[in-house]
Amino acid sequence: MLRLAAPVPGPPRARRRRAASLRLILRWLRAEWLLLLLVSLLPLLLWQVPTTPAALSDLVDWKTVGALAGLMVLSRGLEVSGLIVRAGRAVAARLHSERGLAAALVLFAAALSAVVTNDVALFVTVPLTLALARAVPLPVPKLVIFQALAVNAGSAVSPVGNPQNLFLWQVSGVSFAEFLLAMLPLAAAMLAVLLALVPLAFERRRIVLPETAEASPLRPRLMAMSLAAYPLFLVLVNAGLALPAAGAVIGLYALAFRSVLRGLDWPLLLVFVLMFVNLGLLGRLPGVAAIVPTALELPGGAYTLGAVLSQGMSNVPAAIFLAPFTEDWRALAWGVSVGGFGFAIGSLANLIALRLARRPGLWLQFHLWLMPVFALSLAAGALLMTR
Repeated sequence: MLRLAAPVPGPPRARRRRAASLRLILRWLRAEWLLLLLVSLLPLLLWQVPTTPAALSDLVDWKTVGALAGLMVLSRGLEVSGLIVRAGRAVAARLHSERGLAAALVLFAAALSAVVTNDVALFVTVPLTLALARAVPLPVPKLVIFQALAVNAGSAVSPVGNPQNLFLWQVSGVSFAEFLLAMLPLAAAMLAVLLALVPLAFERRRIVLPETAEASPLRPRLMAMSLAAYPLFLVLVNAGLALPAAGAVIGLYALAFRSVLRGLDWPLLLVFVLMFVNLGLLGRLPGVAAIVPTALELPGGAYTLGAVLSQGMSNVPAAIFLAPFTEDWRALAWGVSVGGFGFAIGSLANLIALRLARRPGLWLQFHLWLMPVFALSLAAGALLMTR
């Protein structure tokens, strides 16, 4: 009698669950590498610079952390409402050349980053570009590179455009308008450099973007609440009430739109707290405390040192690290803004753009554009600093 072989049993359900859990953990570890690095460095720094818990808390600029938390919620609210994506598609639909589309996306990303921070701008514009590229052939890698450059340039003008500006705005004690006017010349110069490179990077080839089959969904109540709360929040932060204002914003969204809070990158706040602690301790190491003041006396001072140091530790940590050593917040803000160019690590926005695009060879192509923009922007900023 012919006997059929018994089917080989599949892996047990418990084993599959363990494998799935392990994949989730590994994915989380890869995503939160900066948080893990900061956590691992903290015991080493505390060993070198013993500090009480109360003194550790004093190292944190809680006003900046509160302002960042509120901006994260409000920016996410505007993003989820559908307003930003709908505006971006409306702009793109009116363009008929590759070069024109590139210039428009650069300006859109730069303007958006000044309002909703550079990383949120990338989370909107890069997926928009990828969606357009599925309908018509586009040079996606170059478009993503120029959008990353655009958010670094555009966010430099605003006190809330990026985390380092937000921190230095709180440290400086100046008003929103004063900070904006101080940053405007550099931001305009960096954006001019970028727009001047657009004709070199993109052709005048005609493109026809198809009409979108369906409009991006819009959530009017969420949009209205976010638009109304945003300027009010900035007024409160400008008045020195960042922490209570952030608490009010989080409470408001918890009551009305809890899903917005669930989609936030909450570990980012812990990253900033640890940055303040770790870099504050690093600045208290005897060798470091002696070297930095000497380096600040070199040509360019805080401007040059901020730009150069950003290439090794990124511009947000560079701003936090150097702030206690200099009172020239404008020079430091200019330096770390320019420092977002150069190497990709100079700005976390660069790394976000690379991760969102996921194109082979993009890393090398990215730096072929970043390096010239860094050199031109550094020279332009140095020239403007002397005026």
